[in-house]
Amino acid sequence: MSNARLGVNIDHVATVRNARGEGYPSPLRAALDAELYGADGITAHLREDRRHIVDKDIEDLVDNLQIPLNLEMAATEEMLLIALKHKPNACCIVPEKRAEVTTEGGIDTVKNFKTLKDYTSQLKDNGSRVSLFVDADKIQIDNCMEIGADIVEIHTGKYCQLIETGSTIADSELNKIMAISKYSESIGLEVHAGHGITFNSIKPLAKIQSVKEFNIGHFIIGESIFMGLEKTIKKMKSLILES
Repeated sequence: MSNARLGVNIDHVATVRNARGEGYPSPLRAALDAELYGADGITAHLREDRRHIVDKDIEDLVDNLQIPLNLEMAATEEMLLIALKHKPNACCIVPEKRAEVTTEGGIDTVKNFKTLKDYTSQLKDNGSRVSLFVDADKIQIDNCMEIGADIVEIHTGKYCQLIETGSTIADSELNKIMAISKYSESIGLEVHAGHGITFNSIKPLAKIQSVKEFNIGHFIIGESIFMGLEKTIKKMKSLILES
């Protein structure tokens, strides 16, 4: 039985709110309800362009949540100052492009090694755990360890797309994630996974014993339109535990 945690990303509650410029639906309400329904943590991505989550949302989440907040952020000076001010439980460093619809891949720890090492050090000294969102690649994982990250979050987007389309190479991608997760754990990194996960893809992913947390947002918020947030979260969590 898996004891992996479920982190619920509430970004797209804010997307719906911002579509009309009203004060609802409330990301804070969604986060508090998710907490009530069994989520083990809340993730929120404060993007540079503030396309969904905004600064006040982070302040409200920090002030009101009883479960950990995972702040997703680009490695910019502005985001560093915000993280240092609010001291979230964890900061997940992700690559960010202005034109992208969603995060397209993991951060390049080779190209950004020096910047990430300094950035990670400041966040850890301030009391936050640091996670790096990376592709399933050994060089990236080794760099995460040298940078000083506490956690690696493996990008599962490619696998999730493959399994949803019934691709014959889905198993190969799953094996790659499994191997890199086991390696990451063996060198002392906590392993999380996220991006594109659905009810279908969580079943095989949750069988990877090295993964201690799954962060899922778009699917949970989308599915809750039809099932309701409570049923969606409880079903996702039960699939994690049963797998």
